Amino acid sequence: MFEYLEPDASGASNFPPAQHSQPQPRSERLRHLLYGSRAAIDRTIKILHAYGYADPNDWSDPIPTDQPNQWMAILTKILLIE
Repeated sequence: MFEYLEPDASGASNFPPAQHSQPQPRSERLRHLLYGSRAAIDRTIKILHAYGYADPNDWSDPIPTDQPNQWMAILTKILLIE
């Protein structure tokens, strides 16, 4: 049911303050690709882990490319976009 709220003695309303519409965060998939030697990929993954960005286990196993001594690793992150 509806409830009528009377103003208090100060004249201020008892209605709750107006809420401004905040955009709802949405999730978005972001994919990182590393290309390089296995040593360079391993070092980069460790650096990103030290920064707290990604756990090493979140990366794919290195995948060989068609280039000599070149590998690829993939990380997919889900980010909240506000």
